[in-house]
Amino acid sequence: MLRAKLSVVCAWLLAGAVLLLAGCSSTPEDKEANWSPNRLYTEAKDELSSGGYDKAISHLEKLEGRAAGTPLAQQAQLDKAYAQYKSGEAAQAIATLDRFMKLHPASPALDYALYLKGLVNFNDDLGVLSYIARQDLAERDQKASKESFESFKELVTRFPTSRYAPDAGLRMTYIVNSLAHYELHVARYYYGRGAYVAAINRAQQAISDYQGVPAIEEALYLVVQSYDALGMTQLRDDAKRVLEKNYPKSEFLSRGLKASSDPWWKFW
Repeated sequence: MLRAKLSVVCAWLLAGAVLLLAGCSSTPEDKEANWSPNRLYTEAKDELSSGGYDKAISHLEKLEGRAAGTPLAQQAQLDKAYAQYKSGEAAQAIATLDRFMKLHPASPALDYALYLKGLVNFNDDLGVLSYIARQDLAERDQKASKESFESFKELVTRFPTSRYAPDAGLRMTYIVNSLAHYELHVARYYYGRGAYVAAINRAQQAISDYQGVPAIEEALYLVVQSYDALGMTQLRDDAKRVLEKNYPKSEFLSRGLKASSDPWWKFW
């Protein structure tokens, strides 16, 4: 009798386990399974417009598969990169754009892909000016801004008549100013700690690499002051003559480092 009862219990447990596994193996219904590529794209654009970037990315990824090999699939890739960029997924956006440019090197939208890639890196490194103002630039990684510059440079070189070229040019100027200011900030950092040789090296690097930008005036002044602190009067006087020739009305000569109290980007 006991054995029979145990057999019944085991049978019920086995049946329950089978039902449980069947329930776990069932997958949620894909409501978009029967959507046409055009509907997927329309829904994705609506999500983009309303800020629903995660849903837009999901729609666009499905669209890429269903419309593979068509211009609509290419557009889906670009829109997905934009959605990833807007949702803060910079690395994913760059990967999507690199894949697009590798697969479609002759695409008429290549200028936009280059512009968007530059924009992703630009905002990743330079976009929040208040954040830049608070952070010690000596600790900032300039890799993103340099990569941004290269994307914009390729855009304006290969597609000078592109609708995106003028803005890319302005952003290139901004990036060059930022990189020069970075070198200047490091030079100022060394100068303030009495490391005058290091200050001279970084200031001269800014002067040689980024000619014609606002930071050069202060860089020359730091060279003058550093040579003076080292007692190297001949080199000090030579640097001062260069400063006076290029910036005859320089306020650094009368006010010193106080003349650099305002961040350069406020005038950009």
